Amino acid sequence: MILRKTIHDVRYAKKYSVALAKPLSELFNQPKPKFKYFVKSQTGLFGAPELISFEGFYAFKERTKIDCDNLIDEICNSNRKRNLVTIFDQLSNSLCCLADMAEFIRTAHPDKLFVTAAEDCCISMNTIVEKLNTNKDLYTNLKQVILDGDKHPMTEEDRHVAELFLFDFELNGIHLEERKRQYVVNLNNFILVTGQRFMVAAEKPRIVDPTGLPDVVSKVLSKEYSSGGMLIVGHPNSHSEDPILREAAFKVYNGPNSESEGLLDNLLESRHKLALTCGFPSYAHRALKNSIAENPYFVMEFLNILNTELRIRSVFDYKTMKRANNNNIVSPWDVQYLTNKIKQNHLKYAMIDYASYFSLGDCMEGLNMIFNSLYNINLLFEDIKPGEGWAEQVYKLAVTHNTEGLLGYIYCDFFERPGKLHNDSHYVVRGGRKLPNNSYQTPIVVVMLNVVWRENHGPVLLHPGSVENLFHEFGHAIHSMLGRTRYQHVNGTRCATDLAEFPSVLMEYYATQPQVIKHYAKHFKTRQPMPEDMLKKLCASKYLFAASEMQLQLFYSVLDQYYHTQAPQPLNTTDLLAKLQVEYYGLSYVKDTAWQLHFSHFVGYGAKYYSYLVSKALAAHTWHAFLSNDPLNRIQGERLRTECLQYGGGKPARKLVSDYLKTPVTPELLASSLIQDIDQGTELSKLSFA
Repeated sequence: MILRKTIHDVRYAKKYSVALAKPLSELFNQPKPKFKYFVKSQTGLFGAPELISFEGFYAFKERTKIDCDNLIDEICNSNRKRNLVTIFDQLSNSLCCLADMAEFIRTAHPDKLFVTAAEDCCISMNTIVEKLNTNKDLYTNLKQVILDGDKHPMTEEDRHVAELFLFDFELNGIHLEERKRQYVVNLNNFILVTGQRFMVAAEKPRIVDPTGLPDVVSKVLSKEYSSGGMLIVGHPNSHSEDPILREAAFKVYNGPNSESEGLLDNLLESRHKLALTCGFPSYAHRALKNSIAENPYFVMEFLNILNTELRIRSVFDYKTMKRANNNNIVSPWDVQYLTNKIKQNHLKYAMIDYASYFSLGDCMEGLNMIFNSLYNINLLFEDIKPGEGWAEQVYKLAVTHNTEGLLGYIYCDFFERPGKLHNDSHYVVRGGRKLPNNSYQTPIVVVMLNVVWRENHGPVLLHPGSVENLFHEFGHAIHSMLGRTRYQHVNGTRCATDLAEFPSVLMEYYATQPQVIKHYAKHFKTRQPMPEDMLKKLCASKYLFAASEMQLQLFYSVLDQYYHTQAPQPLNTTDLLAKLQVEYYGLSYVKDTAWQLHFSHFVGYGAKYYSYLVSKALAAHTWHAFLSNDPLNRIQGERLRTECLQYGGGKPARKLVSDYLKTPVTPELLASSLIQDIDQGTELSKLSFA
């Protein structure tokens, strides 16, 4: 209910001089650590004084427990002096300030002692949250305020956040009689464990006896994978030039698997039981309650409208693939190989040629230029003290507004190191919120990448796909910085999934559109801008096969919805997949395959995989309606900030985006925005590759 995924008073913020600030290009192109990581710490992780050493996590944990006990007493005190939602959010903040930091350190810190201490904190925080979720006094007080009003004045934002807290309570069944409530607790635990097991199983390689395969298949596969006479297939080998190997690897890797099938069935069935017990028609209804979509009927209407338009357009994509495949039938195992080959042929330049124009330093300068133009803010390098970071080559950026002062901090952990997770991501370490003295708790986030750089090999160069990822993650980070909600529970990216991805997907346009790229893409040696022909081909290539690629995402989304709205199914998950593939995908189902068993997103997204398509639609509409003619327009940037980003999850999601777009958000609007984007991109591609 509470836990969602040094306070600085902006009135006394430091004055930063842009002219004297170290250039970001210098910092990120030659990322040499300023100090030896093993020297004695002067401060704690993220500036927290307790965390000078790993033992500090235990002190931090005890202090958090005391704070929580005091806040619980205040909530239950009939003579409390403050608005109830304010106290709830302070309780949430106390837990999140430790839990979010511990979760990040658990996954990112190279020191096992810190990792162990952080893991202990995560376990302790989860135990506290589970206890709070069963505290009926907290629930009763909150529900009474929602029904009867608070004795202290409540705003519309207060009521909205109170209802979110209440919904989080009821997700855990606290409103149910004890037997059902315990059943919900047990189901949640089972779902957590089963989901983790399914994700592990989804990554396992397939080990098969070659004697059970046709000779031609085992002969080809044995060249690539073998162990003790068995074939080990760890991936579908979709990039191979050998069509026989692609087909064989696809069929073996995606073959039926009784272990994974059982885990997926149990996961879906348990989620359905959980939803029914808590009073929802399906798990999808439960998952979508506070989203932009609000319910699965909206999602399916959007996906069906989009499907009708995409099927027409994807036909041309598959015809192009077929021509490149010597007019042979295109099968699922051919798509990635053929599309990559065709895109590379159209580009006429190698990726390293493009990377020469995208040094990491220039890309960071580009982000700074974009944010300054749109929002009047700057990314300024600030020295990081020994102990404040968790590894070498971690950099700290102060995000400052030219009139408002310090908005927050972004820590940049960009470079590959042993043991580091290989996914680009954004972590909220501390959310923003209004403090009792009317100052603001500055948000702290981390942007994590996995850039490979070797000293003495020149500046850090990024491939275009990595540039897109960088801009995407900084879209999340700036959302966290610009959020100025009263409550941290709804600050920045702490909002519905289909809303949280909107600002980050919008930032991808700034990494892929020629009218913006030309401002920051410079050759790392000559400092010349990217040639016009090269730039046009790069930007146009994004739209090659856009319809068929989106159709695949739509198919995943439809399958996710069906799995979570109609469980238990009259068909098993594979038979349902085969049935839906006929209607929602351009290629036929391959007999005796079950690729859904490798789709681990069913665990994390669970009825919300559609979110990326909705976010992309919102970004497309925003770009074409407000920004494409003048992407650096300050007026539009300020409007985006004040009418959308600053609210985080502090307004109902659909109302928030409808108010910002100045039109109701409907399935038709979302689908037409995506189709308009594809059609305009396709025309650009035709001109560029003519």
